[in-house]
Amino acid sequence: MSETLQTPMFGRVATAMITPFHADGSLDLPSAERLANYLLDNGTDTLVVAGTTGESPTLSHSEKLELFRAVKNAVGNRAKVMAGVGSFNTQETIGLSREAQACGVDALLVVAPYYNKPSQEGLYRHFEAVAAATPLPVMLYNIPGRTSINIEPTTVIRLAGIENIVAIKESPQQFDQVNQIVQNAPDDFLVYSGDDPLTLPILAVGGVGVVSVTAHVIGRDLQKMISAYLQGDWSTAQRIHKSTLALTRALFCVPNPAPTKAALSLLGVTTGETVRLPLVEAPDRERALIQAALKEYGLLGA
Repeated sequence: MSETLQTPMFGRVATAMITPFHADGSLDLPSAERLANYLLDNGTDTLVVAGTTGESPTLSHSEKLELFRAVKNAVGNRAKVMAGVGSFNTQETIGLSREAQACGVDALLVVAPYYNKPSQEGLYRHFEAVAAATPLPVMLYNIPGRTSINIEPTTVIRLAGIENIVAIKESPQQFDQVNQIVQNAPDDFLVYSGDDPLTLPILAVGGVGVVSVTAHVIGRDLQKMISAYLQGDWSTAQRIHKSTLALTRALFCVPNPAPTKAALSLLGVTTGETVRLPLVEAPDRERALIQAALKEYGLLGA
C-alpha cells in the first residue's frame, strides 16, 4: 500500500457521529440533522452514523434506519454518509445493509462480530457475505478491545481482495498489525485510524486518515494536522498532534460518548447530554474536567 496525496474515498477525517436524544431518551432527529451539517462545516469529510459513538447497541433497527434517512437527507451530496450496520448476526447485518442502501447511504461500516468470537475463517465468511449482499463500499472495523476478537492482518488482506471492501478502521492492540496491513494490502486499500491519538502514527506508516471522535470539537485542527503531514511539514503536524492529546483524554474520561455529548453541550452545539442506559451522563467531576480541557484548548472562554 503506498501513501498518496490524492484525497481518499472517505476523505481524511470521518466523524463517528453521536446520536442526539431528547431528555426522555427518544431519538432527536432534528438535532441529528443540525449536528451533521455543523460537523461538515467544521472539518468533517464523511459522517459515520450509528457506530459505537452513536450508541448503536441501544438503537433499535427502525431507529437506525430513521437516522440514516434523516442524516442523508440533511446533508445531500455535501458528504458521504456511512451507516454502521455491523452486529454479531450475519443475516441481520446483511438485512440492515440492504435497508441502509435503500435509505440512500453511501457506504457501510461493519464491525467485527462481537461476543460469539468466530474463527478467522468465520470472520472472513461473515464480511464476504455482507459485501456480497450490496454494491456499497464497505469499511471493516477492527476494535478487539470491544469485540474480544481481532481481525488478523492475513484476514484483512484476504478481505481486501473483495472488490467493494475498500477500507478498514483499525484500533489495534498491537501497532505492528497496521504495518502488516499497509505493507501487504493492495495499494488502493485504505487504512484509517480508529483511535484519535494514533492518527499521526498511522499516517506515518501509510494510513490515510482517521475515523474520529474528537472531530466533533476540533475537526478543523485534525484536517490541518493531516494536511501538514502530507505536505512534509512534520513539525507542524507533530505540534498539532501534541496539542490534541489532553483534550482527547478528557473526551474519553468516562465511557464514550458521554464526554463528547457534554463537550458539545458546553460549546452550545447541542442542547442535551442524554445517553441511553447502560451508559450514564458524565458526572459533575468529569464534566468539570471536560470543561477545563476545552478552556485549555481555547474552545471556551475563561
